[in-house]
Amino acid sequence: MYVGRDMTELSMIPKSEWKDSELAFFHHSLQQITPYLNAEGQTIHREIIEEIEARGGLEQIESPD
Repeated sequence: MYVGRDMTELSMIPKSEWKDSELAFFHHSLQQITPYLNAEGQTIHREIIEEIEARGGLEQIESPD
C-alpha cells in the first residue's frame, strides 16, 4: 500500500521534487487508467514520465504486502 503525499499535495510542487516512490506509484496508477484520462490527466502522466526519464529511469520498486 502506498504511504506518502497525495496528488493534491504533489500537484503544488514541481515533479523534480517528487520522490522516486511517488513518481513510480502515480505513473503505475495513471498507466492503469490511461484510456479514461482527460487531457489534464494525460498531461500530468506525460510530465511524470518525462521526470522519470530525466532521472534515467527508476529502479524496480517492490511493493511491501
